[in-house]
Amino acid sequence: MLSIDPKEIPVAQMHQYLLGAVGPRPIAFASTIDGQGRPNLSPFSFFNVFSANPPILIFSPARRGRDNTVKHTYNNAKATEEVVINVVNYDIVQQVSLSSTEYAEGVNEFKKAGLTMMRSDIVRPFRVKESPVHFECRINEIVELGGEGGAGNLVICEVLKMHIQEDILDEKGYIDQHKIDLVARMGGNWYTRATPGMFQVPKPLQTLGIGIDSIAEDIRNSRYLSGNDLGRLGNVEKLPTAQEVKDLLNGNSELSELIKNNDEEKIHLKAKKYLENDDPGTAWKILLAKNV
Repeated sequence: MLSIDPKEIPVAQMHQYLLGAVGPRPIAFASTIDGQGRPNLSPFSFFNVFSANPPILIFSPARRGRDNTVKHTYNNAKATEEVVINVVNYDIVQQVSLSSTEYAEGVNEFKKAGLTMMRSDIVRPFRVKESPVHFECRINEIVELGGEGGAGNLVICEVLKMHIQEDILDEKGYIDQHKIDLVARMGGNWYTRATPGMFQVPKPLQTLGIGIDSIAEDIRNSRYLSGNDLGRLGNVEKLPTAQEVKDLLNGNSELSELIKNNDEEKIHLKAKKYLENDDPGTAWKILLAKNV
């Protein structure tokens, strides 16, 4: 592996390694106003949610690495202590990118990017009408992480009001992850679109998974089952009974013949197919069948 001491490489190089390794990163499309009331709009991918009670979002307009200057958003945040964070979906990603251009102070990025200013209910900065979700925030604190180029400035924002476009809600009234169609930043010029790559992983919150350490050694060391496969097997609450395994084989001649031939490769690959189809129960029955 390439091992790096951050103190031994240029900041710009370290920056690129960080952005290439840590992602996808959600985007805070931050709307602020300056002391004269002039709007500013800029995206930041050093961003996430950190608390639900109180609801806290944090983003970081870092100091520029090339000349150690700070961004207009940072100055506005300090001056007014208010911000609207708009989320970024695929429909506006090109406009969001355009707004990141370093226009002169006082230039309205809403107009440059062709986006619609929408009055907020509580704070002074405007919302982005085209964004599917807006957070009106009070800035509780700004934590400056350093004084050199590349240093972050953590803008800790408390959500005072949240606005959600109703057409992205599901039948239960929650945000539908397919309808919101979020995008995120990767390294270089790369973005990623969430919807095509989304998949579900059941959380082991309600049950206690048996764990990979409880899996028999011959299965755990299989050449055909990946770490993800073993994770699915270890996430079951209990193993199937011998009777459940027999019932499966009695009702499926193909599987019964497969077990009789005792070909480990074919047995493990068959179990793998069931794991890939989110059916660890059947996968376990196949893997345990030779012992029944």
